[in-house]
Amino acid sequence: MDIEKLKATVSGEVDAHQSELIELSLRIHQNPEVAFKEVKASKWLTEYLESKGFNVERGICQLATAFKASYGTGRPTVALLAEYDALPKIGHACGHNIIGTAAVGAAVAARKAIDAVGGSVVVIGTPAEESYGGKVLMAERGAFQDIDAAMLAHPHGQDMASMRALACIRLEVQFFGKAAHAAGSPERGVNALEAMIQAFNGINSLRQHINERARIHGIITHGGEAANIVPDYTAATFLVRAELESYLDELKEKVLNCFKAASLATGARLEYEWSSYYAPLKCNLALADLFAKNMETLGRSVLPPMRRGLGSSDMGNVSVLLPSIHPMVAIAPVDVMAHSPEFAEAAASEAGNRGLLDGAKAMAMTVVDLIAQPETMKRVQEEFVADK
Repeated sequence: MDIEKLKATVSGEVDAHQSELIELSLRIHQNPEVAFKEVKASKWLTEYLESKGFNVERGICQLATAFKASYGTGRPTVALLAEYDALPKIGHACGHNIIGTAAVGAAVAARKAIDAVGGSVVVIGTPAEESYGGKVLMAERGAFQDIDAAMLAHPHGQDMASMRALACIRLEVQFFGKAAHAAGSPERGVNALEAMIQAFNGINSLRQHINERARIHGIITHGGEAANIVPDYTAATFLVRAELESYLDELKEKVLNCFKAASLATGARLEYEWSSYYAPLKCNLALADLFAKNMETLGRSVLPPMRRGLGSSDMGNVSVLLPSIHPMVAIAPVDVMAHSPEFAEAAASEAGNRGLLDGAKAMAMTVVDLIAQPETMKRVQEEFVADK
């Protein structure tokens, strides 16, 4: 089997479908849908895959907008993960329209390799990465069983073989006080907003004394009803991040103590819930090296995997189950930050379209490496086992 010829074939398949893929990406971009509401995006992606001969299962893992689309039979099975949720207010400012469409484009291109050498490729549609960790739920519910390797190509300001990510957990907090007239009888009230402010101040003090790579940040989602009423209810959402799971456990206790102390100081009752745990992302270096070499054949200069994590991704919960990478594909200058209006514009630009096609090509060629060379898949699997 001529591996390079097969790679050229799948790369050519992306070119053959480029107008369809760009149209699909731009349509998703123009119709942003937030977490678990990605009805249009899920429909369009699955309909496209179905039209290309994929067997599509919709609503998997008890999630209405999740899906699995399969082509081929037998092992190895390589998964290409699709994200397609948008951010509130600023739409696809993380470029998930590109992520979802690149996964689909790579899978459609990889059909030629599957037909030639066997194995299978699956696209797993994973909703709600930005807010609630769809992959967390899907991992718990068995979506990634019987998969040998997984990858996801994310738009960025640089080309990178894979990112690393911090462990992250979400904290929802509520304070319950007692309403009263703020001028006429404030002594009869219990101020839930004061409790929240005290908690914020405690966390601000805590930040001086935490690991340099740990992060704590949050917003007040409900602060009261009117200036002349002592607030009887407040709510906030926080994210707590750390490189190591052990340190995250330690940090969780310290953060929670800030809220407990505020409750004691003000008399407001505290309720809280931890949820959406994102595991640290483990980069499979053997798999990342394959992707980087394939990207370089497209004329891109690829940086090695990050040495330390920055943000967080529910891809981490996949990476602890099977060999995984989360490479970055440049679509904008390095100073254009994700989660900004400028990055949203880039995700629908000519550079964004090029990133979409190159990401799809590199993933499709990496599928060829994995299914056509048993020794390559063995090396990837051995590294994963050794890194547990």
